[in-house]
Amino acid sequence: MSDQPVALITGANQGIGLQVAKDLAAHNFTVLVGSRDFGKGEVAAQSIGEAAHAIQLDVTDHASITAAAERIRTEFGRLDVLVNNAAISHAGPAGTPMEEILRSNRPSTASLDDVRAVFETNVFGVIAVTPAMLPLLREAPAGRIVNVSSGAGSLTLNADPGFPYRAGFGVVYTASKTALNAVTLAFAIELESTGIKVNAVSPGFTATALNNFSGTETVEQGARQPVRVALDADGPTGTFSGPDGPFPW
Repeated sequence: MSDQPVALITGANQGIGLQVAKDLAAHNFTVLVGSRDFGKGEVAAQSIGEAAHAIQLDVTDHASITAAAERIRTEFGRLDVLVNNAAISHAGPAGTPMEEILRSNRPSTASLDDVRAVFETNVFGVIAVTPAMLPLLREAPAGRIVNVSSGAGSLTLNADPGFPYRAGFGVVYTASKTALNAVTLAFAIELESTGIKVNAVSPGFTATALNNFSGTETVEQGARQPVRVALDADGPTGTFSGPDGPFPW
């Protein structure tokens, strides 16, 4: 086993995932750039440098997940950090206006096909990828799992009539992040005795392709919290936090 820690970031060929990979590489990690499109992953890895390697990984495809886990075992021999970052906000084409995305999120108008597609990546993808990587994480001296969630998925915040983003809470993207929070806590409880830390983080309203670049923060800002938690080998487990501290579930 190499002395250099290894981190796998899903959906890392662009946006927050790419920035997380860059930041972890700067902290002397070997970073594995998970990307559904291997070519895009290679371009992203090359932009980071020698510490980065592209991994073909479609979180909705069992064969792809299995092959990725096998390659990590064979080629790198360890995995210290898993960042479940891959996510979609809707099933429509790139560049869909935010107004349309928000409208499609409403319970009364949401398409079940849209709900299924988003949950397939944002929720079921995490449930599929995490167990596949657990054998490697169990062998790490301080395994960590970071699930990139969103404060918009907080039930407590959205139950407050004064919450400014409450009108955008619906059954597609935001509900998928609520479900991801539940999945995070479930893994944290199961793995508590192993020492593997499992936490959910909100990057804040970051300008990425996920929201058609309508966010108010840069990817550099958005990556700070996932990176901070990924680096914290002695931190807590089963938490949900954002740029300004803890978030209520």
